[in-house]
Amino acid sequence: MVRMISTEVSDLLNSKYLKFNNLNFIELDPICIPHRFTNKQDIEISGFFAAVLAWGQRKTIINKCTELMQKMDNTPFEFIQNAGDKDLKKLENFVHRTFNFVDLMYFIEFFKAHYKQYESFEDAFLIGNNSENNLKENLSNFRKYFFSLEDSPHRTRKHISSPDSNSACKRINMYLRWMVRKDNNGVDFGIWNRLKPAQLVIPCDVHVENIARRLNLTNRPKADWKMAEEITEYLSHLDPEDPSKYDFALFGMGIEKYFGT
Repeated sequence: MVRMISTEVSDLLNSKYLKFNNLNFIELDPICIPHRFTNKQDIEISGFFAAVLAWGQRKTIINKCTELMQKMDNTPFEFIQNAGDKDLKKLENFVHRTFNFVDLMYFIEFFKAHYKQYESFEDAFLIGNNSENNLKENLSNFRKYFFSLEDSPHRTRKHISSPDSNSACKRINMYLRWMVRKDNNGVDFGIWNRLKPAQLVIPCDVHVENIARRLNLTNRPKADWKMAEEITEYLSHLDPEDPSKYDFALFGMGIEKYFGT
């Protein structure tokens, strides 16, 4: 049985959510990349790259994503639909950490194949699970679908996580927060309608993990899917329709070193 969150912790999380969930958050966060676009498919594609490449310092992530979008002529959907060999050659030197040209070429191939069948990337997270009510199953099926093309490189699989391996799926959960959450604060997009905010699981990065422990929301030894679910379950007592909104509070408190470390 999950313990209830104290009034003190509840008040703290709500105040920090309000502090960080505003337009000032965008500039220094990878979410600034999809905010440069207005076309739905451009937002979906650039946001997915920004989430998958969200590894390391935020400034570096933003710079690398900016570089990638520039190489795609700042029109990622059109580029993916129409790029020829000469266009793709512009991407051959792109690398971020262990994400390289081989991985990028497969991502582009997958996006091109997906958008031939579907108007939105949301459909990729609903393959094989039309009930739309089990995010763990959604993410598991998404990874299988993502690597369903005949020539999917084995090395690229490490860039898309799955609950099947007990991964916390931080980057994917963050991406889903961006696309699914709806409010009037201007940070998250809320452009998807079939997946619901109530289904989302907290993106469990090192800041969220550390602050959640300090607030006694988890005592698990490492960030994994069970930890992400446990923290989300606690937060659902504060807002059952939108528990992932407290990602702003936990992440923000980590960034500002609320507990001094």
